[in-house]
Amino acid sequence: TSRKFWMAVVGLVTQLMIAGGAKESSVTQVTAVIMAAAVLIAYMLAEGWTDSTNIGEIPEEDDDGL
Repeated sequence: TSRKFWMAVVGLVTQLMIAGGAKESSVTQVTAVIMAAAVLIAYMLAEGWTDSTNIGEIPEEDDDGL
């Protein structure tokens, strides 16, 4: 989920696409998709880590007794 990792991935894919003769609009779209996927993956990993650290903890009761 490192930003440096995702920027390296984007840089690699971008350069490969440019070397392959892709249009600038295609490169931009692929870059956007990679970064959107990176955000989603980072969110899922962060939520999974948070949930796993809370396993076995007893939730506190509300003041109203519910």
